[in-house]
Amino acid sequence: MTRMDDWVAAACAELDLDPTGVPVPEVLDLARDVAHNVLRPGAPVTAYLLGLAVGRGADPAATAARLGGLARSWPVELGGAGTAG
Repeated sequence: MTRMDDWVAAACAELDLDPTGVPVPEVLDLARDVAHNVLRPGAPVTAYLLGLAVGRGADPAATAARLGGLARSWPVELGGAGTAG
């Protein structure tokens, strides 16, 4: 197990969640895209928003992909890198 696996398992136990349903790679990719293309403090906020959407029934991988695409295409004039997703 990695330190990330250990952390996710402990956090899930604390919240009474199943750790096998946590899409760690997708969440990390999303956080990276937001931090690099929008702004660093937006990464944890976006992860929280992803969690809210998933809690309301959204598909985790599809929603993370949508948000990642939005971050990768964030306009330069709004502080983004301006690359297409």
